[in-house]
Amino acid sequence: MTAPSDADEMALGRVDAWWRAANYLSVGQIYLLDNPLLREPLRAEHVKSRLVGHWGTVPGITLTYAHLNRVIMRNGLEVMLVTGPGHGAAALNAAAWLEGTYSELYPEVGQDEAGMAALFRQFSFPGGVPSHASPQVPGSIHEGGELGYSLAHATGAAFDNPGLIVACLIGDGEAETGPLAASWQAPRFLHPWRDGAVLPILHLNGYKIANPTVLSRIPSEQLAAYLRSQGWDPIEVADTAQVHRAYAAALDECLARIERIRRGTAHGAGRPMIVLRTPKGWTGPSHVDGHAVEGSWRSHQVPLTNVREDPARLDMLRQWLVSYRPEELFGTDGGPTPSLAAWRPGGERRMSANPRAHGQVQRDLRLPDPAAHSVAVTAPGEVTAQATSVLGDYLREALLRNESNANLLLFAPDEHASNRLDAAFDVTSRRWQLPTQDNDQYLSPTGRVVEVLSEHLCQGWLEGYLLTGRHGLFSTYEAFAHVVDSMVAQHAKWLLTAGSVPWRRPVPSLNYLLTSHVWRQDHNGASHQDPGFIDHILSKRPEVTRVYLPPDANTLVWVADHCLRTHGQVNVIVAGKQPAPQYLSAEKAAAHCAQGLGVWEWASTDGDGEADVVLACAGDVPTMETLAAVHVLAELAPDVRVRVVNVVDLTRLFTPGRHPHGLSDQDFTEIFTADQPVIFAFHGYPWLIHQLTYDRPNHDNLHVHGFRDRGSTTTPFDMCVLNDLDRFHLALAALERVPRLAARLGHLRQRILDRLAEHAECVRRTGDDLPAVRDWTWHSPHPDGANS
Repeated sequence: MTAPSDADEMALGRVDAWWRAANYLSVGQIYLLDNPLLREPLRAEHVKSRLVGHWGTVPGITLTYAHLNRVIMRNGLEVMLVTGPGHGAAALNAAAWLEGTYSELYPEVGQDEAGMAALFRQFSFPGGVPSHASPQVPGSIHEGGELGYSLAHATGAAFDNPGLIVACLIGDGEAETGPLAASWQAPRFLHPWRDGAVLPILHLNGYKIANPTVLSRIPSEQLAAYLRSQGWDPIEVADTAQVHRAYAAALDECLARIERIRRGTAHGAGRPMIVLRTPKGWTGPSHVDGHAVEGSWRSHQVPLTNVREDPARLDMLRQWLVSYRPEELFGTDGGPTPSLAAWRPGGERRMSANPRAHGQVQRDLRLPDPAAHSVAVTAPGEVTAQATSVLGDYLREALLRNESNANLLLFAPDEHASNRLDAAFDVTSRRWQLPTQDNDQYLSPTGRVVEVLSEHLCQGWLEGYLLTGRHGLFSTYEAFAHVVDSMVAQHAKWLLTAGSVPWRRPVPSLNYLLTSHVWRQDHNGASHQDPGFIDHILSKRPEVTRVYLPPDANTLVWVADHCLRTHGQVNVIVAGKQPAPQYLSAEKAAAHCAQGLGVWEWASTDGDGEADVVLACAGDVPTMETLAAVHVLAELAPDVRVRVVNVVDLTRLFTPGRHPHGLSDQDFTEIFTADQPVIFAFHGYPWLIHQLTYDRPNHDNLHVHGFRDRGSTTTPFDMCVLNDLDRFHLALAALERVPRLAARLGHLRQRILDRLAEHAECVRRTGDDLPAVRDWTWHSPHPDGANS
């Protein structure tokens, strides 16, 4: 491979100068508190007392940044950089400062000596900026604190962004993670010209924090064969003596291949990528106390420790800094020299100023009217429908309306049809770049449904898509949402921090649809029964988390429409896919969801008087069992006054001081009463409701029935019975807490226990629920038959 025509000594000399400057600025951020340009002898008080940072990966990041800038300037490219080893954020801060972006966004950190001192002081410092590529870092969409997701984020950013190149620097430690290993499958889903190009740069510096890395020890030919099997065509850069020439040649070859792929003339070729081999901690101290540091795991974080206390270490730091020849790089005012300042892309072509990375390029969704995709409900319980199937009709229309904008994708781990969202296939297909066979269904290179049997990839691709200003929905089986617990925690942290960064525009929300849920996994058994993802979500900061439990199809469509219109949040919707009673018309569903919770007067028997007991519910199956419990009570104790409360927005149960959606205590008491017993039928683990309401009035009278991890392969109703969520246990709990029924309670309890025994005998004899349970329908408990 020959060097590119413009990579003469002058051009590569400027690359090297920029690289040295960025390395100098990175070392300064880790170590220096003052004296940024060594204008005076370096003293202990110029060094930070706590040295926090990661040097080992920095030289590879700055080297890559410098070479990307060369081709951006030459070719006028739009490039984003996703940095997997985000713990090397000092390198990205340095790059943004050299490009001028940092001083534009943070005027207090100017391009002069005082600004350099501020840049150094704030890094990994109280009240300053973190050591990772957080939202405060210009151009970043990927923090890189938790490893494994860089290539997935880069792929998501490239979807529907033709003309964009997303360079993704992947550390060899990160390459050992499961999500990154799956991410190599990206070429199977990226369209050659409708999507942007992803350019992976696998940086093999040889070591993790304390051990060698697997891929760095694999022979080059074996590594190349593996990458080719995943759809990539790697070019290796390993000549450190001529690294600039070799890296420039590799990048030029990759860009030429990307252009051929876009033109459709790269028949049979894999996607280009680079394997970069450079020493860990390159250009830093070679040895410390007789131990190798450069090219070793010892350079991972801070190569020189005890600098303030040890004069010899202090001098080693000075020698390290002057090795970059800062007098050639920075002028008398402390800013970059004119030639260095001029060597950068212009305006938004700077990777640190890319508007897509800051959420500034967005097109609002064109969404249909939820009422136009509603079930016709004239009276509660008179019709049956599959909630997610109705939502599928709404999503089909949403896809059609946004076809020209190409800004909406649906993600699922091979479950879109299983979750009854297959109406989307009337207007689109599953995205697929591989060959197809006659018995395949709904596969197309341009499909708007992205299915891959990896929750990590669905989440990572969607995050990258959202972080660059587009919209999406991730549907999955409820139990397996836990696979991405840590990913969503990281994303929620990003959204929270980004919300306080004024130059970042809030990006579209991360929306989950959890279906095939715990109460209808009676056929798959215990492995598929876990509603705890919502517990995990509500343990995160209230500014960015929402959980919705719509009881029927019309409320589901309204909630989904609402979530798709929001920005800067993590929205979780839990809804079943099986046929179920429908309760609210489109108009009443909209009003109920807008309030978040409310009394269902049509199901209550307390009238204008005081309730004896409140039956509250959240979730579709708990709602149905609660309404059936109203029937049981009306039959056994018709004089008991029951109030039915349904909760859609779970965060309404918080107090206002704990969540922005929280109800005031006055409103809460008006709905749930001040002193009457509340029997709460809940979709998830019971303790979550107690956690949300522990500081509410009358909490001691709150009795929650929910999933107690008693699951098996059984019937739908038996799942409820096993967990005391069925109509009979709910009715009994209510009867036990009405004092005036004490004299009758023994007889009432026995009648309920007899029904439970009848149920147990039936399911074990027939394998099916009692007909009276299976075929139950709602009818008004009111004497006059009012049902609306």
